[in-house]
Amino acid sequence: MTQPSTERGQEAGANVDLPTQYRPADVEGRLYERWVSAGLFTADPGRDPGRPGYSIVIPPPNVTGSLHMGHALDHSIQDALVRRRRMQGYEALWVPGMDHAGIATQNVVERELAKEGLSRHDLGREAFVERVWKWKAESGGRILGQMRRLGDSVDWTREAFTMDDDRARAVRTIFKRLFDDGLIYRAERIINWCPRCLTALSDIEVEHADRDGELVSIRYGSGADEIVVATTRAETMLGDTAVAVHPDDARYAHLVGREIELPLTGRRIPVVADEHVDPEFGTGAVKVTPAHDPNDFEIGRRHGLPSLSVMDERGVVTAHGPFEGLDRFEARPAVVAALREQGRIVKEIRPYEHSVGHCQRCSTVVEPRVSLQWFVKVEPLARAAGDAVRDGRVAIHPPEMAARYFEWVDDMHDWCISRQLWWGHRIPVWYGPDGEVVCPGPGEEPPAGWTQDTDVLDTWFSSALWPFSTLGWPDKTPELERFYPTSVLVTGYDILFFWVARMMMFGLYAMDGVEPFSTIALHGMVRDQHGKKMSKSFGNVVDPLDWIDRYGADATRFTLLRGANPGGDVPVAEDWAQGSRNFCNKLWNATRFALINGAHVRGDLPADPSTVDAWILSRLHAVIAEVDARLESFDFAKACETLYHFAWDEVCDWYVELAKVQLADERAEATRRVLGEVLDQLLRLLHPVVPHVTEELWTSLTGAETIVTAPWPAADAGRADRAAEAAVESLQRLVTEVRRFRADQGLKPGQRVAAALEWGDSPLAAHEEGVRALLRLTAPGEGFTATASLPAEGVVVRLDTAGAIDVAAERKRLDKDLAAARKEVDQARRKLGNEAFMAKAPEAVVAKNRERLAQAEAAIGRLESQLAALPAG
Repeated sequence: MTQPSTERGQEAGANVDLPTQYRPADVEGRLYERWVSAGLFTADPGRDPGRPGYSIVIPPPNVTGSLHMGHALDHSIQDALVRRRRMQGYEALWVPGMDHAGIATQNVVERELAKEGLSRHDLGREAFVERVWKWKAESGGRILGQMRRLGDSVDWTREAFTMDDDRARAVRTIFKRLFDDGLIYRAERIINWCPRCLTALSDIEVEHADRDGELVSIRYGSGADEIVVATTRAETMLGDTAVAVHPDDARYAHLVGREIELPLTGRRIPVVADEHVDPEFGTGAVKVTPAHDPNDFEIGRRHGLPSLSVMDERGVVTAHGPFEGLDRFEARPAVVAALREQGRIVKEIRPYEHSVGHCQRCSTVVEPRVSLQWFVKVEPLARAAGDAVRDGRVAIHPPEMAARYFEWVDDMHDWCISRQLWWGHRIPVWYGPDGEVVCPGPGEEPPAGWTQDTDVLDTWFSSALWPFSTLGWPDKTPELERFYPTSVLVTGYDILFFWVARMMMFGLYAMDGVEPFSTIALHGMVRDQHGKKMSKSFGNVVDPLDWIDRYGADATRFTLLRGANPGGDVPVAEDWAQGSRNFCNKLWNATRFALINGAHVRGDLPADPSTVDAWILSRLHAVIAEVDARLESFDFAKACETLYHFAWDEVCDWYVELAKVQLADERAEATRRVLGEVLDQLLRLLHPVVPHVTEELWTSLTGAETIVTAPWPAADAGRADRAAEAAVESLQRLVTEVRRFRADQGLKPGQRVAAALEWGDSPLAAHEEGVRALLRLTAPGEGFTATASLPAEGVVVRLDTAGAIDVAAERKRLDKDLAAARKEVDQARRKLGNEAFMAKAPEAVVAKNRERLAQAEAAIGRLESQLAALPAG
């Protein structure tokens, strides 16, 4: 048989000279810069109004940040969506940018100042802010370069920053509107406070972790007025202003409305009845410290209790007496010791594990604190945000996540938006000499001599405007007209409440009831291969840049997307990244083989393709339809799995091998065209997921300029050919069975064996050359004597294995396996024949035993055939 050419040329424009090995470092950076310089990622709102618009705004990473696996997953999903829509003919816009990250950035610059022996107060506010801008220009935004390495197809001409002039004007505009509408107010409320950063924190800036502490039960009052409460923070009892019990708790009914003694303070406090108290928990009585606990604060509001603050902003005790001046953690044991001395301690439990909130930025234990702050009145905004999902204007994927969204927006507390920082959007409110308050809008000047509020806005305030401020709001721009509402928001489920809900509230408010995005696509967290959260303390953190260096951006992306089931966490492992790199290499080698052998995309497909060509075209269009459906439903894992197995198993392992036969006979030209078609369409399908390798291969195959804007494949139902699929499936079963037999006989995969094939009337006879090539079977020569035979798919394969195997050892192994299979059959039959077992066993157990029986019986048949096929000896 003539072998296919290894040096045949290709049509004009195509590139046959692909290197023998794929090296991502030689390809990825070069291609990315070419894409950017060619403007392939730049969206134009005025271009071809008939084309549908598609837009995504990137969740802005912190200016202090660097690319971690969560970013890599999030960006890979967004890039896959945008690249596909771009290929489908949409005017696709993906907006990049960064968040100014108030607390994190201020901390970074303050640490730099500390190395110089300075504090921000030494510089003053204006000079400090200038210093932060300088740091941002010199050192901030490292993640933007890392996004390029990942291959993000963002429109760099529209890069935004939450503190730039356009976003600052948007912040001033919406603050003014909310203020004038009575939806922003200033009040004393209890908030999360960081004693180290000296600022209020949003809920998302507080990380909760279980810690070992103590639970101390303290006796308040005496005699008939005695009542026992338990606390993990004994020092806060200095600020207690009541004890609360449930109104239906008969144990304490006689105390409600009376006052009892508060130890160590000389004060008497009332006992109040409140439904918040759980009578089944502990003693059924709780101490109430309105100034230092959010639940207590609400009890205090309901009962008109005073809020007595006993700690300053640094967590130092301010209550007069022996504990004044002690840090809160020094005061805790001192208070317990004093109570113990007075005989007030009823019980002490150590260690006592409980959840403790920590500042996300510095890990300091957060202290709830009553403070004068600015708030957004969220009730009407949150109601609108909930309604937009309920009435279908905004879809959440996966749908089951909607319940978690409603839990948040339906019970949202007013949002504390002020931070005691210098870096951020300064609150645009000025105070007059007699307490007057004014909120000028953008372009308006405050009265001369008035003083601006010293606080800045919560970082989440400006990022909540991101979907429309990045498109030019508050101006009416072509970008808003074409791209708002944005098409989809891709983000982790862990910030569904904090960021997504805020964008929904502000988007609906600012844009007159128009939602900020049509779809919310949620993904999970990246975990290690054992499902464990990545953590430095666990030593299991994976740096995506390390994977990009070693395996390439495409392999990193494919690893992440192949694990990205909708809403589910994404496990990753080193060997999976290696497997993804091998997949890219497989595509490279297959395309290189195709080019060397003249595969092309010129002209029409053959009108009367061979069975093998018809089969692969039928499978190709089935895969196009399946991948389309998976990507539309954000099921990247199944889309990637389908593409992986089609490319590796069906195209490379089966079609390319069978095509080698056809490339050496009269079917060669038709097969070159089909091989070119299959790779052309496959590379396009894969491009959103692995953009760099597909660009290099597709342009080499087609001679076209870029795959980035190539049309997305369309499934053609007319290409379905069940007869061709059935024929090749039969051929695959034959080859698989003979391969299994060869392996069972101890033959190596590449070892050539003489064989006679008895086809009978099997239609597979037409594929004899392909079967022999796949099975490494040579034609029987003179003196051929079959030592083994195997019937499969109506074909009898007779092989001469003399000298190739140790017959005695093989017979011994098969006899042992046969005995085990017969024992399995006997056990399964006895169980299934036992009336008592069949009457009591669950259907699933019965079904499992039937399956075991069927598998064992099949094994017996196969093993007996193998024994019979062994040569005598």
